[in-house]
Amino acid sequence: MSHVISAWSIPSVAVIGETGTYPVRRIYCVGRNYAAHAREMGHSGKEDPFFFMKPADAIVPSGAIIPYPSSTKNLHHEIELVVALKSGGRNIPSTKALDHIYGYAVGLDMTRRDLQDAAKKAGRPWDMGKGFDQSAPITPIQPVSKIGHPAKGKIWVKVNGTTKQEGDLADMIWNVPDTIAYLSGLVELAAGDLIYTGTPEGVGPVVAGDRMDGHVDGVGDLVITYAKA
Repeated sequence: MSHVISAWSIPSVAVIGETGTYPVRRIYCVGRNYAAHAREMGHSGKEDPFFFMKPADAIVPSGAIIPYPSSTKNLHHEIELVVALKSGGRNIPSTKALDHIYGYAVGLDMTRRDLQDAAKKAGRPWDMGKGFDQSAPITPIQPVSKIGHPAKGKIWVKVNGTTKQEGDLADMIWNVPDTIAYLSGLVELAAGDLIYTGTPEGVGPVVAGDRMDGHVDGVGDLVITYAKA
């Protein structure tokens, strides 16, 4: 098919042990999926999951040095387990959800917290607080065939060597199968969809020059550095 403008490259993520990459269709993110993080954001108790999205080209590979984003003075780190789907559908039962997963990765949901907070107060969408350029760092994907389905294990992030967030995957309010099931009741999921599954407590600011080291047991290690001003 011809286009009237030059077409862009499909965003993709490296895969451990493969020469081919994983093409990214959509990025879904789960909000407030760890109880302690929900409390630090002013909420409590188990609520129905809710979702926001990032553009596919917000992906940044581990090891990158990236510019500090514009229009913010309060950029926050949120370390997350990422689910990569190999197939999808509508109204997927929780009992069948794991069958649709290709693999897992470690990701950061970078957040312009000041823009997000202003949007919340005005009753407006969060898009510019969450879905900005280079806001979705991610490690290479570990296929399920190699690591299985991690349901517990440490998840943490360090900033300049100091631990800022630490939790366990078992602390998720909505586990991975239930999250996929709920989300597939809202939209039709498909191969190429990434799901960032929420973050533990301890979110906080990073500034130009900071290095973030993130980790999920059995999945991988992520390194992202913001260039010095």
